[in-house]
Amino acid sequence: MLRFWLLLFAVLTTANALHFYLDAGQKRCFIEELPANTVVEGHYRGLEWSQAEKVYQENPELGIDVEVEEAATGDIVVKTVGPFDGRFTFTSHEAGDHSICLSTNYTSWFSHTHIRLYLDIVVGSTKPDVEQDRSHVSELAAKVRDLNQKLEEIRREQQYQREREADYRNLSEATNARAVWYSIAQIIVLIATCTWQLRHLRHFFEDRKVR
Repeated sequence: MLRFWLLLFAVLTTANALHFYLDAGQKRCFIEELPANTVVEGHYRGLEWSQAEKVYQENPELGIDVEVEEAATGDIVVKTVGPFDGRFTFTSHEAGDHSICLSTNYTSWFSHTHIRLYLDIVVGSTKPDVEQDRSHVSELAAKVRDLNQKLEEIRREQQYQREREADYRNLSEATNARAVWYSIAQIIVLIATCTWQLRHLRHFFEDRKVR
C-alpha cells in the first residue's frame, strides 16, 4: 500500500529539468503556463567553461540573474541575482503564462565566456515546514499530506482549464452569432436591391409603353 502512495505521489509531481548554454550578455527565457495561486520552485546551477582545462567547472565569481514576469500583466514577480548554484521561489498571482528568464552577471566584455546552465523547475506547493513536522508524524502521514497538496494542485489546474474552455466557447458563440447576423444583413441587402431593380424595370417598361 505504501508503494502505491509513493508511486502515485511521484506521478503527480510536476517537474521540468533541462540544461542549456549561455554567453555573456545573453538571456534565455522560458514560458510556463500556471494556474492562479500556484507555488513554483526553481533550482539552477551554472558551470563556466575553462579554456585551460577544456571542461565546464564551478566559478564562485559567476552570478545568475533570475527574472520572472507575468506575461498578461507585465508584472515582475521575481528579480534577483544569486550565486552560480541557487534557488528561487514564487507564487503565481494570476492564471496564465509566466516568463522565466535567466542570464549571467558577466557583461559583453567577457563575450568569450561560455556557461552551461542547469535548470530544474518544480510546479506545486512547497513544503517549508515538512522537515520540522517529520519528527511528530509518521512517514506515511507526511506522504498522504503531500498527496493531498498535489490533488489540490490538480483540482486548481482543472478549474483553470474549465475557465479557459468557457472563454473559448463564449468567443466561438459570439463569432458564430456575428457571422449569422452578417449573413442576414447580406440577404436583406440583396432583397432590397432586387426589389429596387424590379420597380425600376417596371417603371421603365411602363414609360416605354406609354410612349
